[in-house]
Amino acid sequence: MSTMPKVSVVTTTYNDMDNLCRIMEEVRKQTYKNIEHIIVDGGSTDGTVEMLTRLSEEQPGAFRWISEPDDGIYDAINKGLKLCTGDIIGTCFDHFADETVLARMVEIMELEGTDGVHGDLCYMDGDRVVRKWHQGQGHIRSGWMPGHPTLYLRKEVYDLYGYYRTDYRISGDYEFMVRILYKDKVKLSYIPEVLVYMSHGGTSTNSLGAYVESMLEGHRALKENGVHFAWFTDLCRVFRVLSQFVTARGE
Repeated sequence: MSTMPKVSVVTTTYNDMDNLCRIMEEVRKQTYKNIEHIIVDGGSTDGTVEMLTRLSEEQPGAFRWISEPDDGIYDAINKGLKLCTGDIIGTCFDHFADETVLARMVEIMELEGTDGVHGDLCYMDGDRVVRKWHQGQGHIRSGWMPGHPTLYLRKEVYDLYGYYRTDYRISGDYEFMVRILYKDKVKLSYIPEVLVYMSHGGTSTNSLGAYVESMLEGHRALKENGVHFAWFTDLCRVFRVLSQFVTARGE
């Protein structure tokens, strides 16, 4: 591998042009320069396609993109993963904490020789922190998992363990993390700092019903990946999530 691994950043979008423009600018401003930005649009009708067409002509090579209907968020992410040519791959749907996030991720992965890296995450309602994801290192069995928006992995992880399962509607990211992290298959570095600010109210958090569906899919993910006494892990996950709200209120 070269002394400066290529980082592939995947962004999926649908009829969210203003937010996409902001994300593209944030990726462009990262101090780490060996980056390819892959944009997967779900067939937007709000001017996104025209904007991407114009920018790709004005800034050749700055990003790669496709626009076509998909079968949900995990299908869209998978399309992006298949386009990636980087050594390290992750996603960006919200705000990087600062312009050095990707540089620090690569630095610690290379220093520690791990398969991936993750860090802390804040869920935001405007300027207010609603929930702080601060779990450090741990084990899937005890309800721990990395904050998915902060998770960057070497390409070999996807080559070995596959992509996201599209038969999950909400918890495909959790199923993927259980698959690669249970039984310590993949080793991660941890950066004890907030790396991403994410808007609260995503698919799994925008209603009580969605949260319940997320937990049911999470239980299924544990069972399908051979985690014994999955109900125990479910309870641990609930307590960890509740503690994140408490931590946010205390800051």
